[in-house]
Amino acid sequence: MARHLFGLSPADVTVSQSGTSLVLEPGSTGTAWDSLTGGTQITDLTDLAGTPIASVTSDTYSIIGFYGPDGISTLYLDFGFTGGRVLMQASDLGAQVDSLQANKLDASGDTVTGLLELDGGATATDLDVTGRLTARGFTMPMLPRQGRLPVRRKATWSQLFQTGHGWAPGGSGVSSSNANDTSDFAKGTQAVRVTTNGTGLQSNIRKTGMTAMDLTGKMMRLTFKVDDVTNLDRIVFYVGTSNLVNYFQFNFHTHSTTASSNYVQSGEWVTVHVSWADLGGASGSYSVNANGTPSTTTGFTDMSFALYDKAPTAGLTFHLQSIELVPDTATTFPNGVVSITFDDSWQSVYDLARPKMDALGFAGTIYNIVEYIDSGSTRLSLSEMRSLQNVSGWEMGGHSFSAANHGVGFQALTADVVAKDFQLMRAWLVDKGFTSEHFAYPHGAFGLTSDGVPVDQLAAQYFTSARSIISETIETFAPAIPHRLKSPTGINDGTGLGGIPLTSMTSTGGKLDRCANSGDWLILAMHEIKSSVGAVTDATHISQAGFNTLMDGIAARGIPVLPVGDVLRYYS
Repeated sequence: MARHLFGLSPADVTVSQSGTSLVLEPGSTGTAWDSLTGGTQITDLTDLAGTPIASVTSDTYSIIGFYGPDGISTLYLDFGFTGGRVLMQASDLGAQVDSLQANKLDASGDTVTGLLELDGGATATDLDVTGRLTARGFTMPMLPRQGRLPVRRKATWSQLFQTGHGWAPGGSGVSSSNANDTSDFAKGTQAVRVTTNGTGLQSNIRKTGMTAMDLTGKMMRLTFKVDDVTNLDRIVFYVGTSNLVNYFQFNFHTHSTTASSNYVQSGEWVTVHVSWADLGGASGSYSVNANGTPSTTTGFTDMSFALYDKAPTAGLTFHLQSIELVPDTATTFPNGVVSITFDDSWQSVYDLARPKMDALGFAGTIYNIVEYIDSGSTRLSLSEMRSLQNVSGWEMGGHSFSAANHGVGFQALTADVVAKDFQLMRAWLVDKGFTSEHFAYPHGAFGLTSDGVPVDQLAAQYFTSARSIISETIETFAPAIPHRLKSPTGINDGTGLGGIPLTSMTSTGGKLDRCANSGDWLILAMHEIKSSVGAVTDATHISQAGFNTLMDGIAARGIPVLPVGDVLRYYS
């Protein structure tokens, strides 16, 4: 800091009163103080040449001029006059005020050129920023994710629907279409647009008579957009021959108005993987055996992307950008792969599920609610979490920091509240030594927050993957959208509870067979393990015996079991 100049203005003179007149008093000597009355005398002064002085003396013209102590801009001078001390303000503040005004940061938005350095200082309490900090236009997350997403598989065949593609929109449900729409696209310079008529009949984009294709070891990667999903019923993909007299059918999306989230959201380009494990039926000369295996996976000349709207409605508009063939999960996991995940930090996972999984060499993923840890006998302790990770090789992921936020779901909260929950969750996991960067949405929901921000976009700032509870198709490796991992939930062995019956997982042609035979990634979302079937009173419960049966079914098929994070570490 520097000394401020005092005096040298026409008003800074020493005077005395004579009747009703003021008389100049040159050579008057006074002292400087830090208050109007009482206080402490200030002696750290210099004259205009910088020579130290302890008091102030006016010159032959009665003018006062001196420098005060470093950083002091207000003093009180006492010349022994009847009126007492007088206030003096530093006379060089005008230039500094002008400089501060010219270089101030505008609270409504301003830019710092170069580095903004904060030198020392401390707050007596937590520094709480209302809203989120941004730098260069980007929101700054605390402890952002560090992991790498899986390498996107390169297509072995692709149709991007550019000029001359030869595909044709059709079907009884079409109101209007444009096979070469240059107004809305995600790749190249155009896509195919179809507007439906609201009758519930099929609208499709198809091509027949192509060069025969071998889809063995392949999955279809579809990129499309539905402008408004309100009137969407379902989307189906067909492969076949003979103008689709013979075909296999993949019912890869059925839209729900009651589900907490749909994989297909309004107005976004979405990518979906369709694999042989998702096969829904066959017609003509094609068939599917009891194990869910197709009669052939080669020789296909026809493809059709078909959409059905709800009837009667005003219809909807959809766009198809690409159909690609990519190597399926079997190229990395020939016998498929299973990830066994548990939500909500239940103690029963440690007591009843861990022993069976340890015996089989299986490691799981637990998505934890931080406020539940060490909260009582029904929830995990911190030491048990560490044992699961460090001894049994499990993964400790995130589900929510706040139990209340988990209870209402992130879609009921504002983006700022959700972002803070993510920040606290990640900070806690890191602080306690847990290495997972993987997350599961409360209630599986990744739609919009209450103020319109996609929850999955917030999740992507802090976690490398995020698991939903959508299970209309089996997940694949690499996943089409890592922050919308698909997973069946509600697997139980109770009676009349809904959910997914345990037998549908373990029976011939069930999800375990589909995973093993088609080499897909089956992520199981589980919750509480009960000691007996009689205690299974909710679709989120499964008995210990039922859980053991499920684990034995996986082991019998030779399907490897890996935590979610371990699967995503594989690159090919």
